[in-house]
Amino acid sequence: DPLGLLDDADQERFDRLRYVEIKHGRISQLAFLGQITTRAGVYLPGDIDTAGTSFDSIPNGWAAVSAIPQAGLLQIIAFVGALELAVMKDVTGEGEFVGDFRNG
Repeated sequence: DPLGLLDDADQERFDRLRYVEIKHGRISQLAFLGQITTRAGVYLPGDIDTAGTSFDSIPNGWAAVSAIPQAGLLQIIAFVGALELAVMKDVTGEGEFVGDFRNG
């Protein structure tokens, strides 16, 4: 903690913040991988919705947010929420190190 933000924090708070930082770092790595994959021209086959919008017609970067149908964005948010609440945690309580989620 080079800025001294946790000088008055106990070990439990420090461990919790380290756990959250590792989890969010992993999510960021997946987001980066998705970004470079689509920019390289690799897309899922088929359509993203029943209206016939193909995956490869969705633009890269922030422009994709406005191009994805609203129901699709809600599904993404629900999926990420389910991962956060049910999957991305130490489900057994036997993690050998911080960030060992023991779920796959």
